[in-house]
Amino acid sequence: MIEKIGTLAVTALLLAGCMVVSGSYSSEGLAPIPGSITYSGQPRTKLTKSPIGSSFPHTFTDQTGREVEEIYVIQPDRSLRIVERHYRPFLAWSRR
Repeated sequence: MIEKIGTLAVTALLLAGCMVVSGSYSSEGLAPIPGSITYSGQPRTKLTKSPIGSSFPHTFTDQTGREVEEIYVIQPDRSLRIVERHYRPFLAWSRR
C-alpha cells in the first residue's frame, strides 16, 4: 500500500513538471552563450516587419563544436528573448 502511494506521488510530481515545461514562454528567457544572436547585446537592427510574439530559430556551433539550436521570440519593444535551447547530439560519423 505504501509503495502504491509513493509511486502515485512520484508520478504526480513528474506530470506536474511536464505541465510547467510545456507551457507558454512566460519566463525571462535563457542567458545568451557565445554564438547566440543576443550574446553581445541586442541586435542593432530592429525587426520592424516581424509581428510581436513571433518566433524563429537560429542554429550555430558552440565553442565545444556542438550544434546548438535556439528559438527566439520578438518582444513588444522589438528586442529578442531566447526561449528554448537544444543541443544536437555530436555524432562523429555524421560530420562531413
